[in-house]
Amino acid sequence: MIQQDEYKQRRKQLMRIAGEDAVVVLPATPERFRNSDVAYPYRQNSDFYYLTGFAEPDALLVLRPGAENGETILFCRRKDPDKEIWDGPMAGQQGAVADFGMDKALDIAELDETFPELLIGRERVFYTFGLDVEFDHHLMNFINELRQSPATRQAAPDEYVSLDHFLHDMRLYKSRKEMSCLSTSARIAVAAHERAMRACQPGMHEYELAAELHYEFNRANCGPAYQPIVGSGDNTCILHYVRNNATMHDGDLVLIDAGAEYDGYASDITRTFPVNGRFSSEQRAIYDLVLAAQTAAIEVIRPGSHWEEPHQAAAHVIAEGLIDLGLLTQSLDDVLAEESYRNFFMHKTGHWLGLDVHDVGDYQVDNEPRLLESGMVLTVEPGIYINPNDESVDPRWRGIGVRIEDDVAVTSRGHKVLSKRLVREADDVEALMAS
Repeated sequence: MIQQDEYKQRRKQLMRIAGEDAVVVLPATPERFRNSDVAYPYRQNSDFYYLTGFAEPDALLVLRPGAENGETILFCRRKDPDKEIWDGPMAGQQGAVADFGMDKALDIAELDETFPELLIGRERVFYTFGLDVEFDHHLMNFINELRQSPATRQAAPDEYVSLDHFLHDMRLYKSRKEMSCLSTSARIAVAAHERAMRACQPGMHEYELAAELHYEFNRANCGPAYQPIVGSGDNTCILHYVRNNATMHDGDLVLIDAGAEYDGYASDITRTFPVNGRFSSEQRAIYDLVLAAQTAAIEVIRPGSHWEEPHQAAAHVIAEGLIDLGLLTQSLDDVLAEESYRNFFMHKTGHWLGLDVHDVGDYQVDNEPRLLESGMVLTVEPGIYINPNDESVDPRWRGIGVRIEDDVAVTSRGHKVLSKRLVREADDVEALMAS
């Protein structure tokens, strides 16, 4: 798990970027209610958690570089013994300082009285608008009040700077501890996928396999990083299928896209396998093609490669393979130039991975694909999806959907597949299901 000294170093790095005439303001995610007084399970804002490790709602982080009376200030809830009886322990102001390394902690209930003075003397406010509309208005009102007061007019901030660009670039490069968290998350997800493969039988419902995933997550004291996808038969061709309620039939494939969340860090793994444990010849042909595309994509990941190279490698293999199988009839050059392979492979080959499953970070720099660097983590997930209603292809191919996805870290010498323990070869998938 991430230790407090690392959170502190992150805050210091951000303050160095912002400069001593700035103030950084970052609210926690508000608590949301699903009905009446029943709240959704709380998940902290990833930026907020990245800088604090603090998982409670009703909080606000304020960073004031160079301030003699405290650079790092956390507004949070006051400890309330009655509330703790119902909801469990709260950090309170003492815990925010002692356990979370803050210079100072203040009561969030007194925000209106104490927050505006923290803005005085600061020229720029680093803040992300649009995530919390209610606090957007509060912040603007606080600053406008300072500007309208003769006593504070000259000392009020006069510039807003988006926090996203700077903070998200920091998050793109993972530390050793973050890599450890991502590896642990991947290990837990691998165990969940293995459990589901072994449990799978014709006649089961998709939600029964989803339950196997959740069991493995829960026994590791984790939750899912996102709503798992368990799609069988024609549902393998629905990219974001989450109903997970169909019956799985003998002869069908089932696609599972599921990852764990460990200490806030996500894994994202997909495997496709036969419900009855044996690929048909058509299923294996498509599976082997997707696997070859994924292997080609992973092989080009190294420092200095650019972001588009894994996708280009995968698209080339898939285009060539679809022609060989007769699913496309153009020349390879024409298929690649016109991207007609997108009828079957319509998404990119990956995305950044970290505290968010689709993690933050620019994919282009100066209108060019970003170069990969050591410390970045991305998914590699090519797929082929043949619409069950596509009358332009032979019926034997229709309704076959295959995606294979792994989590890959860029290292100084090349890459490391964090989820490599999970079988990929078709023969190995069949062997695991039979074990």
